[in-house]
Amino acid sequence: MASNSIKLEDVPSESLMTELLRRMKCAAKPEKRLILIGPPGSGKGTQSPIIKDEYCLCHLATGDMLRSAVAAKTPLAMKKPSCQKGFILDGFPRTVGQAQKLDEMLEKQGVKIDKVLDFAIDDSILEERITARWIHPSSGRTYHTKFAPPKVPGVDDASRTILLHSQVKARGISQANQTGDRLLFQEGEVAKLHAEKPPKEVTEEGQKILEFSHVLVHVIVILALISGAVCSSTDEDGAYT
Repeated sequence: MASNSIKLEDVPSESLMTELLRRMKCAAKPEKRLILIGPPGSGKGTQSPIIKDEYCLCHLATGDMLRSAVAAKTPLAMKKPSCQKGFILDGFPRTVGQAQKLDEMLEKQGVKIDKVLDFAIDDSILEERITARWIHPSSGRTYHTKFAPPKVPGVDDASRTILLHSQVKARGISQANQTGDRLLFQEGEVAKLHAEKPPKEVTEEGQKILEFSHVLVHVIVILALISGAVCSSTDEDGAYT
């Protein structure tokens, strides 16, 4: 039987160096487990790949797969090598029950959700985006005739197959969607993104939030270590030993 393994000598040196540099960069990245919430057209599909590449995370976005995995208490493919630094859950969980089961699964693995990014957007802006939105159903890639058009109108850039026009109703969906999703999480977990801004500004805002979260964790750990050191150096009466 023919082997499907790849011999390193057959891989171009440039590709090997690119992958080596990527792995070195990823090794220095902090772990992050994120959830993105927001209505269709709010920009989750645009920002997810950027966050994924910046922090070396895996992107889990298939709703049916996630719901089935949580119901069956399976590990959501989180143990895959690409998920070593963490993951992005896109639009999941959607119910209190799903959120509770997800927490239970993560607790068994000794981890938790680090941040929920809330793509907040006004209905009027959302309606403008959605009416000009085109989707590649099998991959989830999205395009916008004004802001992010495909190279060929109506055709997916990667697969060259026909795109479908978004049929999502915008009016009233933003407030209802976001209010319901926010109730699933604790107040300190959720960070609001101003999703009506241009994509580059949303990216910068998201990076500031995620970098601040990382710095805050380090500060808390350092303070805990200092506190532990002080406590261990005093006797029961509070005097230093």
